[in-house]
Amino acid sequence: MSLYDYPHPQKAGRIIRGYDRPHAVRTARMCAAVAASLGHDPERVRSYQIACLLHDLGRAGLDRTLFGTIWSWAKERGIPTRPREWRAVHTDTIYGRETEAFLSRYKQDLKAAGIAMTPWAKEQVEMRLGYARRLARRLRAVRPVIKNMGITWLPWMQQVMLYYYYPERLASAKPWVKQLAEILVACEQFEAYSNQQRGRDYYVRKKETLADAFAYLDKLQQEGILSQPVMSALRGLAAKGAFDRVLEEARGCKLSPNERRFLREMEC
Repeated sequence: MSLYDYPHPQKAGRIIRGYDRPHAVRTARMCAAVAASLGHDPERVRSYQIACLLHDLGRAGLDRTLFGTIWSWAKERGIPTRPREWRAVHTDTIYGRETEAFLSRYKQDLKAAGIAMTPWAKEQVEMRLGYARRLARRLRAVRPVIKNMGITWLPWMQQVMLYYYYPERLASAKPWVKQLAEILVACEQFEAYSNQQRGRDYYVRKKETLADAFAYLDKLQQEGILSQPVMSALRGLAAKGAFDRVLEEARGCKLSPNERRFLREMEC
């Protein structure tokens, strides 16, 4: 998980510890359980879990205060914060140039709000709207380290990491790759909706509820991002208590009796 650590661009000798480490670990645990329950073989699940551990590598170096300030400002104004959502609203944006389009449109407004678009601030924008580019750069930088660990990095591993922001890139992927990508999205969002710190920093959220988490997952299923088999597997494992500990770790507290009842009564 040290691959998430990043040299501070403004303070020589200082390392920014990877913000997404705990989230990535919990997500990977959930993903492996769901993938195994859907019949993926152990060797594939091993490689998949490595990809899940690194799925947020494109946000290595995240400046919690600056990142949160920029995206809180955007959310308050109803500005899209993900590539596919941005392109749905701003159809004239060149594919892959969402960061540039955002900066062109809002740079002056951000400056007026006291958020100067320095090179480091632009990196925080790239961590969301230009995620594919930033992930590719980070993977190139750490690929030698991954190789020295004895890990064979396979092309599909990067594909599944990008699915949430770029579902169109898996339109012609093999069914098993698409399913692993869906599992990552489902588990990553389930954990994120239970993650107290991430909720404050990323989403300006004051409370985490399991009902909200599954409402969002249901929305993704309606949009065709998640499939029924993946949702059924996730619900089935949640009903059996497989994720109770992960959710409590994300929350930083025990699940309430009502929350446990909500999970136990969940239909597969």
